[in-house]
Amino acid sequence: MDEVIGKNLVQEFITKEYKSAVKSVLDKAMRGKETANFEFPLITKNGIRIEVLLNATTRRDEQGNVIGVVGIGQDITGRIAQEREYSKLIDTANAPIFGVDTQGCVNVWNQCAMRLVGYNTHEVMGHSLVKEFITDDFKTAVQTVLDRALS
Repeated sequence: MDEVIGKNLVQEFITKEYKSAVKSVLDKAMRGKETANFEFPLITKNGIRIEVLLNATTRRDEQGNVIGVVGIGQDITGRIAQEREYSKLIDTANAPIFGVDTQGCVNVWNQCAMRLVGYNTHEVMGHSLVKEFITDDFKTAVQTVLDRALS
């Protein structure tokens, strides 16, 4: 405990590229604006980088005055590694795989889909799958399938 008590969290324990963002989250909490689900890397005592999911909550005294911040963090390193592996599996699958968001805009487009259809990821991401990439004779049927899947 003596190794961390009294130390500046941002300056001593946060990676360089995240110092400003973490400081901003903590400053907001000191002004009463709490932050939920903020992801950032943290360096352990052994020099290992871990990924943390932080909820920063304002700490107040009995009179309601802000006296600090309580940060509740969760190690999400394993989850992020799984997500990366999942993305890699999708991207390198031998079948065309695409995904859409709740508005029907493409948010996943793997290499096989790119080879098969000819559009690269940058050309399709954020564009309406049905309106822009499905032939007129199948638009209604594909939209119906997507609507059912998203409801």
